[in-house]
Amino acid sequence: MMNETSISDPAPSDCSTIIPPQGLSPQRKRRTLLWWLLFFLVGGGGYYYYYFYYVLSSSANVPSAVKSKQMMGGGRSRIPPVTVAAATTADIVLYLDGLGTVTALNTVAVRTRVDGQLIKVLFREGQMIKAGDALAEIDARPFQVQLNQAEAQLARDEALLQNAEVDLTRYRGLYKEDSIAKQQLDTQAALVRQYQATLKVDQSQIDSARLQLFYCHITAPISGRVGLRQVDSGNLVHAGDQNGLVVITQLQPIAVVFPLPEDRLPMLMKPLRAGVALPVEAWSRDGSTRLAEGTLLTVDNQIDLSTGTVKLKAQFSNQDEALFPNQFITVRLRLDTLRGATTLPTTAIQRGTQGTFVYLLREDQSVTVRPVRLGPSEGGRVAVEEGIRPGDRVVVDGLDKLREGMRVELATGDTGPVPPSTARPEGRTRKGEGQRHNSQ
Repeated sequence: MMNETSISDPAPSDCSTIIPPQGLSPQRKRRTLLWWLLFFLVGGGGYYYYYFYYVLSSSANVPSAVKSKQMMGGGRSRIPPVTVAAATTADIVLYLDGLGTVTALNTVAVRTRVDGQLIKVLFREGQMIKAGDALAEIDARPFQVQLNQAEAQLARDEALLQNAEVDLTRYRGLYKEDSIAKQQLDTQAALVRQYQATLKVDQSQIDSARLQLFYCHITAPISGRVGLRQVDSGNLVHAGDQNGLVVITQLQPIAVVFPLPEDRLPMLMKPLRAGVALPVEAWSRDGSTRLAEGTLLTVDNQIDLSTGTVKLKAQFSNQDEALFPNQFITVRLRLDTLRGATTLPTTAIQRGTQGTFVYLLREDQSVTVRPVRLGPSEGGRVAVEEGIRPGDRVVVDGLDKLREGMRVELATGDTGPVPPSTARPEGRTRKGEGQRHNSQ
């Protein structure tokens, strides 16, 4: 029998000899970092959900007018001031506008018709002259010599003709007495006819020499304005010179050529066929000054395929010389007058994705969006064909902050309805008025 031997645990060592742990293990570090990251993700998502789905949605339900007032003044509401104008009944003139070019009715390049030396220039550059006025003189002495020679040749041939006629009379008497042959009589008669023809040639040479002398005195073929001199006195000039002596341009009357779209042709031809003289106004290129008034002269006989336009020609008396050849101007062709149209100031018209509209002022001092259909415009006012009635008040100033249903207050000094102003001040127009015909 074996003796039971008790085995005891080893004695614990001294506590001072136990080494504490130096830190967290890498696995615990990663686990802690993941927990913190998950915490921030959950917290951020909750804040995002609360802010965008509760705060912003609740603020979106606040009327825009209230929000704008709260943003401007620390929560105190402020009603925006506006200026209004009333729709009125007035006459609107229908115009067709285009960019035209002033064209002289007649332009002549004065050239010499004979060769010679230019001895006199009788005009001043820029001078207004009349048809028949003397312009220049060419040395006529060579042509005077030719005239003298032709006249001397004529006198010589006249003497030969007279002698031949005397011989013919004598031969006829001798032939009756049977003293000469018939052949001799016929030869003398032919010689007389030859001298008669020679006299006609001599006379034509005299006329030609006199014509050359006449061409030595150059006169104006038309009335108009003389341009710059192309040649000075003392130079030899020739009939074949390309530049000539000077260019004369007729300024009174004067014409303007301008294009219009082909779709305007039907409404234009109707009054023309009826014999109506359509008035035309010439304005400066920027549309600020009226230069002249005239009438439509004619319409071209074909449409330009490259531009889809047809050319028109108007004539102006141009007594004050306000129009100058090759000048670019704005042309306004008056077609008709729209009587009793409902009009609004052009500043009240707004444009958006839904088309043209205005802000209509209601009785409770709030505004509402009212779609309108526009017609032609004139003098800063536009005709409204649909959407507005006479007497309705619309906003013309302070439009940038308005919304549907917003309450407004009238600006200081605004009396509401204003009288129409269809008459444009003399010599003035609004910028962009050249496009009014597009709204017809």
